[in-house]
Order: sequence, then C-alpha cells, then structure tokens
Amino acid sequence: MTLFFYLVIAFLLGGIPFGLIAGYIAGCGDIRKQGSGNIGATNVWRVAGPTAAVFVLVCDIGKGVFGVLLVSVFARTAWPIPVAMAALAGGIAVVLGHAFSPFLKFRGGKGVSTALGVFLSLMPAETGIAFGVFLVVVLISRYISLGSIIGAITFAVVLWIERYAFGKPVEFVYVVAGTVIAALIMLTHRQNIRRLRQGTENRIRLKKEVNAR
Repeated sequence: MTLFFYLVIAFLLGGIPFGLIAGYIAGCGDIRKQGSGNIGATNVWRVAGPTAAVFVLVCDIGKGVFGVLLVSVFARTAWPIPVAMAALAGGIAVVLGHAFSPFLKFRGGKGVSTALGVFLSLMPAETGIAFGVFLVVVLISRYISLGSIIGAITFAVVLWIERYAFGKPVEFVYVVAGTVIAALIMLTHRQNIRRLRQGTENRIRLKKEVNAR
C-alpha cells in the first residue's frame, strides 16, 4: 500500500468529531449549536461538563499520536522517504482532518489538541516547553484560545532558535511543519482573535456552563 493511502486514513482518522460524539453521549445534543459552537474540549466542558471534556481531550490528542505511528510504522516500507518525513506527513494529515473534517462538511475543530499529540510523538521536549507556556498564559488570563495561540507560536519559535541559533540537529521539515501548524492554529482561531481584541472572548471556568455563549 502506498504512503498516499495511509495519509488518507490519517486524514479520515483526524476527522472523527469526538466532541460532537461526546455531546450526544452526554445528552446535550449537537454541541455545534451550543456554547461557542466549537467541537473542541473547551466548549464540551462548558456545555457537557469536565468528564466529557476530558474524554474529548484524550481522544483528540490520541488521534495525533496514532496518526504519526500509523504512517511511520506502516508506510515507511512503501515509500522511499525518511521515516521522520513520513511520520510528520501523517501528523499533518491528522491535524488537517481534524480542522477540516470530511464528516462535518470540511469544518471541524481548532486542531490544538491533535497537534499536541502529533508533536508530543515527534518532539516531546519542545512540545513540553510550548505546553508550559500555554498553561502559564491560561492560568494568568483564563483564555484557552490565547494560551493555544501563544503556545503554538512558542513551539515554532523554539524550533527556529534551536536549529539556527544553537545549531541543534532539528529536522528542517519539522521547523517548517511547526511554523505551518502555528499558522493553521491562528487561522482556526481567527474568530477568537477578533473576540479577544473586542474583549468579548469567553474565559474558562471550572463550573459547567450550560448556556455559555
């Protein structure tokens, strides 16, 4: 089987809308018609509560991890490219599938959790730094969206600094992919960015927010 076949499988895997599924399982109906309308763990938390949100978070991160493993393990003998590039291609396919789900008319989530799973598999140390920045920003601002955007930018910047300032052997394709994923996350958060500028973005709360908008 060709690399293209496994990339399609990874894309379809990424498109599985676990947030939508969790909303129905929790008895909340279509999550896209409630809260912020997003299928990610943050909106699931607001509408369906923390248990459903944790389920979605784990599944979305798991998609990223599995997509990398799927392509790097099964496709490396089917295509004459380095395993690192095959694994990265699988990860990008999963993130694109999540952001542009074929099961939701090519609309989907923000891609942050799935990208986290991808880069945890490929570059755990750099991902840990970006995740630490994400946590600090969220704890200070209580904006998940702001933390996600800054965390993604941090990840890309760390890769550039490691390769070009410190001369570390970071794969160039990883630097490019980190930059592209950061740009994609900013693109999927464009409405959040507008609300942040207007001061109308929702802050994260520990309590369930059934009617949050």
